[in-house]
Amino acid sequence: MTELTLVKGSITEQDVDAVVNAANSSLLGGGGVDGAIHRQGGPEILAACRDLRAAHYGKGLPTGEAVATTAGRLPARWVIHTVGPVWSVSEDRSRLLASCHREALRVAGELGARTVAFPAISTGVYRWPLEDAARIATETVRATPTSVEEVRFVLFDDRAYEVFAARIG
Repeated sequence: MTELTLVKGSITEQDVDAVVNAANSSLLGGGGVDGAIHRQGGPEILAACRDLRAAHYGKGLPTGEAVATTAGRLPARWVIHTVGPVWSVSEDRSRLLASCHREALRVAGELGARTVAFPAISTGVYRWPLEDAARIATETVRATPTSVEEVRFVLFDDRAYEVFAARIG
């Protein structure tokens, strides 16, 4: 059984096997979690992402999929990049947000990662409502068969921490 834990702080400071990056489809960095991971991890992450773009993802990483790179200068060993969906009032994209978590766990398992840190995917500039994102994230992680022993949700502020804490119990 995978243990779910919570930390308030920066995902870039987590000493885990893998951190999950809420990436944009270009894989070339951006704002929020993506920008922080690229800044703290250094040029090795960007170089690995460019290699992935050149070899497999010329049009970018599709929403809901996941791929791993080195973690560069981060305390983690790997970064698992996943592209979350943009919130839509008119279209239910929940399956794509769930897929981000399932695919990240699949990649983590393939890497042999035992500890994985997730941010609150899609809740920043992609505007996914925090309560719903927490529900989807925790339910998906609990329901996904994995060899990962600990999933750590790393939340940047008090509100996000409290919302995820209410879901974990």
